[in-house]
Amino acid sequence: MTANGKSRAGNGLGRAGNGQAAGGPPPVLLATLGAACISASAVLIKLAATGTASAAFYRSVLALPVLTALAVLEQRRRGPRPLRSRLGAVLAGVFLAIDLVLWNHAIADVGAGIATLLGNLQVVFVTAAAWLLFRERPARGFFLALPVVLAGVMLVSGLADHAHGVRSVAGIEYGLGTSIAYAAFLLILRQASVATPHVAAPLAEATLGATAGAAALGLMFGGWQLDIGWHAFGWLLLLAMTSGTAGWLLITSSLPRLPASLSSLLLLLQPAAAILLAAVVLGERPTPLQLAGAVLVCAGILVATRAKGRSSRSRSPGLRPLVAGAAAGSPGPAEASPTGTAQARPPQP
Repeated sequence: MTANGKSRAGNGLGRAGNGQAAGGPPPVLLATLGAACISASAVLIKLAATGTASAAFYRSVLALPVLTALAVLEQRRRGPRPLRSRLGAVLAGVFLAIDLVLWNHAIADVGAGIATLLGNLQVVFVTAAAWLLFRERPARGFFLALPVVLAGVMLVSGLADHAHGVRSVAGIEYGLGTSIAYAAFLLILRQASVATPHVAAPLAEATLGATAGAAALGLMFGGWQLDIGWHAFGWLLLLAMTSGTAGWLLITSSLPRLPASLSSLLLLLQPAAAILLAAVVLGERPTPLQLAGAVLVCAGILVATRAKGRSSRSRSPGLRPLVAGAAAGSPGPAEASPTGTAQARPPQP
C-alpha cells in the first residue's frame, strides 16, 4: 500500500510506562500481527493470477467500503477535513496506483519474495527527496547505508548468478519504480495530512485515488478488466481485508507507541516473511547470492531508517509522525517519520 500526519496526542493512545496503552494489547504484538498481514500481499497477488491493473484496482476498490465507514465515524468524532487536504490525499492515491501496478509487474518478473524486498527501498527515495525539496539533510548513517543497499539490490536481482535470466532486468526496474512511486505517495500524503489528526479519512481518500488511478492506467496501457473470475476475486478480497484494512489498523495503532528502532526491526519481518511464504506457497527458491543480497538490503534499510530518525528528531521535533497504512501493492519495511516514528510500507488495499 501508507499514512497520516497524526500526533501521539491525536491518536487517543497514551503511553503507559512501557509504551502500552492501559488495558490494551502490547503494541509489539499489534505491530507484529500487522506486519504478518502485509507480508502475504505479494503471494496473494501471485495466487490471484490476474492483470496487473486489475489486481491494483480490485485490491483498492474492495477495501473502500470498510475504509469509508471508518472515515465517516472518524469525521463524526473529529470533524471534517479541508478540501485541499482531501484533494491532496486523492492525488497521493494516484501515485499509489502507479506503485501498485509497477509492483505487480515486479512480482511477475522476479517473484513475490524478491519483489516485496525491492518494493521496500522507499526509505532511500523519501530521504533523498526530503533533502532536495525540504533541505532535510540525511545523517551520516544514510550515506554509509546507501552503497550497502545498492550492492544488495544487485545480488537480489539474480544478475550475478543468472537466477532469473533476462526478465530480472525488467523486474529490478519495476521494483525501483514502485519504490519511487511509493515515496512520492508518502511525501504528498504527508503534506495533505500533517495539519489534521485524522487517520481513516486520508487513507480512504488515497484508496479512492488509487482505485481511479489503477483503472485509468489499465485503460491506457492494458491489463485491466472487470471480469476476473471468482478465483481471482476471492484472493484479492482476502488481500484487501488483511493488508488493506486489518494490517493498516494494527500498524497505525501500534507504531506511535513504539521506539523507532524497535518499529524498524519489527517491520523488517515483512520482507523476510514474504520471502519465506513465497518459498513455501509458491515454490520460489532464491539462490544463496539472492538471500545474501536480501540480508544486505534489510541491513541497509535498517541503518538508513535509524539514521533518518535520529537526524530528523534533532531538526524538526514539531512534525507529526507519518504512519503509512495506506493500501498499495507493495508493502514493506519501515521508513522513519520526521519524528523518528517508523513508517510502514502501506498495507495495500
